[in-house]
Amino acid sequence: MGKSTIIVLRVVIVLALIGSVAVQALIVPLLWIDLGAEELWGRIALVSIVVLGVGTLQVFGICVWMLLTKVRRGSIFSPSSFRYIDVIIGAILVAAALAWILAAILAPGSAAPGLVALIGGAGVVLGGIALLVVVMKALLRQAIERDTEAQSLRSELDNEVI
Repeated sequence: MGKSTIIVLRVVIVLALIGSVAVQALIVPLLWIDLGAEELWGRIALVSIVVLGVGTLQVFGICVWMLLTKVRRGSIFSPSSFRYIDVIIGAILVAAALAWILAAILAPGSAAPGLVALIGGAGVVLGGIALLVVVMKALLRQAIERDTEAQSLRSELDNEVI
């Protein structure tokens, strides 16, 4: 991966993190006020889902940042990369669960059925993305195994007299 690609990705991550903090600091309190006519449990549930959903995006961004650091250093092909990938998978699954919970909360109310279906569908898409990351993790594991095998073979060739 080129240096410019890493820089652009980092700029995008920083902008996303700044935007997410702005949402948590500015939009969430306004959402709480706008939901003033709703029952307290509904207000708490909806605001909590928004805060936790934004939190999953922040966790995702930080883990991608850490993986970009490993790419820049040339150490992405190491077992320590898996912990960041596992956290990314977990964050995506939590986001999917939050989408389904939001759809379930909105379903019995006056929300349009199409909106509920879209939110539920977004949860399914997020679940699919989590599965895609699981596949990519398996590919990284295979690449690490091949890299280790290649280093072992190189070392054997270096030690042999031809």
